[in-house]
Amino acid sequence: MQEPNPAARPFSKLRLFFTGIVMGIADLIPGVSGGTMAFIMGIYEHLLAAIKAFNLQLLRLLGQGRWRAALGAIPWGFLIPLGAGIGAAILGMARLMRYLLEHQTVYLFAFFFGLIVASIIAVGATVRWTRSAIAALVGGTVAAYIIVGLVPLKMPHDPLTLFLSGAAAIMAMILPGISGSFVLLILGQYGYVLDAVADLNLLAIVPVALGAAVGLTSFVRLLSWLLRHYHNVTVAVLMGFMVGSLRKIWPWKEVIETTLDRHGKPIPIREQNILPDPAAPEVWIALAIAIAGFFLLCAIDHLQTGANPVMRRLGWARPAHEPQRDLQATR
Repeated sequence: MQEPNPAARPFSKLRLFFTGIVMGIADLIPGVSGGTMAFIMGIYEHLLAAIKAFNLQLLRLLGQGRWRAALGAIPWGFLIPLGAGIGAAILGMARLMRYLLEHQTVYLFAFFFGLIVASIIAVGATVRWTRSAIAALVGGTVAAYIIVGLVPLKMPHDPLTLFLSGAAAIMAMILPGISGSFVLLILGQYGYVLDAVADLNLLAIVPVALGAAVGLTSFVRLLSWLLRHYHNVTVAVLMGFMVGSLRKIWPWKEVIETTLDRHGKPIPIREQNILPDPAAPEVWIALAIAIAGFFLLCAIDHLQTGANPVMRRLGWARPAHEPQRDLQATR
């Protein structure tokens, strides 16, 4: 399989900007990964390839003063609209998402639950279900299910721990199904890092940022290698991460344990999923929202690939010109 070339991929700038918005919104929600949205929107492998452009060769060119060659090695046409969308979502949607998380949590999680279920079906249709792929799916599902249910640890805030926490968080953020902010919460660093950012505490921010940079550049290369050599099994594992993450996205929960944030406000750190009361109108509204999210994703996927199994079953014909699904190997 050839390495995807983000610069050559015919992604429209509008589509990349919209994808960035979706990724940014996901990153604002605890338990939802921007990597999941990149996976769903069909740019995952090309995002990995774009990140890999920031390598030692780039540093060498910069060190030699070859600025034009260095800038030309980075797929700006891919990264700028995507980054603009992520930034626009974080800056423009933060207050709305905070409101929805506080006052309409069930409806918000129902929408993302529908999106992720649809993405699991879409991705599953691309996998050759061998025994190894099934085992990889089960392994990824179990791993994500356990991770998203972990209770936050009490860890020190020394530079080495912060460095390792930053690396672990960014690796989780790249993986579909696992939230980077949730990993920081598990490692007992989430509140401390938020306080450090708010107070511009560089002694805490720098180790986290360095860990994130090292974790991102190294882990992306590992993922790309796995997708190049073990594409089918790797996609099955990533699909399993999405299946396991449904535990965190389930809309109806009961809080078991809380802690205080930096403002003294209680926030849940341990929850259990519960079955809703079917007589409550909220349940049917949430179900309708989840179904809307499900079919929205199916429609987007079918417009991109012409091969969404749900849309094909409903009789939606293939487009005259079918773009290749990003999750399939290009030979």
